[in-house]
This record gives sequence, C-alpha cells and structure tokens, in this order.
Amino acid sequence: MSFLKRMKEKLMGGPKPEKDKIEGQEELNEAIAEGSTPETSSKDVVHETQDAKLETTTDSTQLDKQEKIEESLPEVVGVQIEAEKEEKPKRGFSAFSITEKFKSGLAKTRKSFTSKVNDLVARYRHVDEEFFEELEDLLLQADVGIETVMELTDKLRFEVQRKNIKDTEGIQALISEKLVEIYEQGEEDITELNIQEGELTVILFVGVNGVGKTTTIGKLAHRFKQQGKNVLLAAGDTFRAGAIDQLQVWGDRVGVEVIKQSEGSDPAAVMYDAIRAAKNRNADILICDTAGRLQNKVNLMNELEKIHRVISREIPSAPHEVLLALDATTGQNALQQAQIFKEATNVTGIVLTKLDGTAKGGIVLAIRNKLHIPVKFVGLGEQMDDLQPFDSERYVYGLFADALDQQLAKTED
Repeated sequence: MSFLKRMKEKLMGGPKPEKDKIEGQEELNEAIAEGSTPETSSKDVVHETQDAKLETTTDSTQLDKQEKIEESLPEVVGVQIEAEKEEKPKRGFSAFSITEKFKSGLAKTRKSFTSKVNDLVARYRHVDEEFFEELEDLLLQADVGIETVMELTDKLRFEVQRKNIKDTEGIQALISEKLVEIYEQGEEDITELNIQEGELTVILFVGVNGVGKTTTIGKLAHRFKQQGKNVLLAAGDTFRAGAIDQLQVWGDRVGVEVIKQSEGSDPAAVMYDAIRAAKNRNADILICDTAGRLQNKVNLMNELEKIHRVISREIPSAPHEVLLALDATTGQNALQQAQIFKEATNVTGIVLTKLDGTAKGGIVLAIRNKLHIPVKFVGLGEQMDDLQPFDSERYVYGLFADALDQQLAKTED
C-alpha cells in the first residue's frame, strides 16, 4: 500500500471493525424477551417482528400479534441505544483528530520547510542534479541531519531513474514515502512502551533541566490514568531547587501520588521508597524523575548506575523503559545530549518535547537515523492531551500536509 493510501486510511479513521453478529443477535433476543408478554417467547417475538414488517393483511389474529410486538419494541430500542452508547470510546482521540494534531503541531516546520520545497518545485520543472543539491540544502536547514539527507537523496535519485520521472509534479509524495521508509527500516512496533500487564511497570525519565521533563512526566501520568491505570510518581530529582515541588504540582493536577524526600536526598533512596510504595498500593505504573545535570558526566553516570542498581534489585526486569526527554527547539544540541545520555544509560526511547514550537522538526529523523533510538512520544502543544505517541507516517504527513492533501484530493477524483 502506498504512503498516500495509508494516509487516506488514517485520515478517514481506518477500516471499521466488523461487529460480532451472533453476539449482537443474542443481545437482541434477550432484550426482546424482556419486553415480550408472558404468552410470547423471545424466539416467537423475533420471528413475529420480521414477519410483521412483511405482512400486509389485516387479519385480526395478526393485528393482536402486531400489538404485542409494538409493546415490546420501545424497551428493545432503548436497550440498543444504551448498548451503542457503551460501545463508543469514552476517552482518547479519533484517528482523524490525532492526524490533525500532527498537522497543527508541525505547522512551524511546514511553513519554513515546505514553502521552500514548493518554491524549489516551482522553479525546477525537471528533476535534475541541481534540483537534488538544493533539496539537500533545504533538508539540512530543517535539521534532518547530513546522514539522513544523503540516504534520502540517494533513494530519490534511484527511484527517479527507475520510474523514469522527468518532472517535479508529485515529488513531495515521493519524498514523504522515502522518509517513512528510512525512519522505519528494520524496526517493528518501535513506539510501543514496554508495559507489564498485571505487574508493576517502572519508567525512568532522564534528560537535562529545562527540556520539559517534569511536564512530560505529568502528561504521561495523565495519559495512563485516562487508561484506568494506577500511577505513582517518584521525585528523584533532588538536586535542582524546586524540582520536587514542581512534580508535586503535576501530581496534584493529575490526581496521582508523588513519593518524595527532602531536597538533597539520595535519589536512589527515593527510588527504593517509591518501589516499596508502588508495591504496597498495587500500582500499575511508577514514573521516576531524575536530575538532569550534564556539567560533570562522571557524576551523571554514577548516579544513574546507582539508581539502576537499586531499581533492578527490587524488580529484576526493571526499569522497563528509560525515556530521554529532549527539547526539539534546540536542534542539533538535542542530538549531542542524546549521545551523552546514551553513553550514560540504556535509553530505550526518546520523548521529543516542544515539537510545535520549532521550525526544525527534522531533528526527529536525525536522532532516529544516527543514534538508532526510537522516538516514542512527541509534544505537540501545551494542553494535557497534547503528548502523543509518535507515528512516522503522521509525522511525515505533518511536514508535507498541504502538498499531500492536494495529492489525496487527486486520488479521490
């Protein structure tokens, strides 16, 4: 399936799942049985309901039957309406609204990057080497990263030659498809968190100060709570002044308990207390904050190693996720931070914050391609629900939304 077809499915919400007809019929039979008279069985009423729609005679016996059926119908309809209400999801976003979040969240990058691509396409009627050279410059300006840019343009050159493409019409769709291929190559289910169903899941957050780490922890806790999970937070950043209070504010806002000690305490001791508390309270998920100092890399490594040791001693398979929070607005600096934390600890995923506030959203691709760490969540706004699981196709669509919408419209015509 082509990129455009997949995006069309996502925009439309994807294929609708089929309902279990047998289970639905059993519910209908039970509802009719409840609404039927003592003389009429549920099986009889089902047949009579179907017959009554087809029958046109006014035989008195049939009229009596019709009256019995009509008496039972209001309750049946009421049961069906209530069942439909229960089937509708009470929380979360539709596929369309999630796609729109990526579209609006990447507006700054799209305005800066795509407008230049459009200008490039307008100036070059034919795809030639000069076109590719200018395209490389535009991608580098969007912080896509030199390795990713080289790989992308090599793939584009091959595809253009293979398909004998002469003009630039539809080139954005081809670029989009190749970007998705580069991001996803060799990876499966990379955005899924390693949640231990029926057991305590420990998620460790790392990252420098000022990247939105504490805010992201709060938003992720909110997301889990909306899913019905019992969540606890551990205030492991005992180094930065005000960090514990800030996490407590988010805990109060979301409605989850924060396990903490006094400022300057040993972070590993906080983790120990938090795990004990999580076990005693039958928590599903424990999210742990940590200090974000990078001034002394040795201290950072030692502290994270000690935290790991304490957590794994209490739960051998934990931490189940180590998420690195990076500020998308810092561009290539975020890449350097990711490299340092990757050396200090086993980072399992990236949470890229403030993606809506930068014109250099291509940093997602640079991180993925250079460090081989999947981006698991992205911050697309300031609202509580604006932290979204990363989706490479929706992300690339957000970069080229205007041009791809035109292409999608053409496929519909």
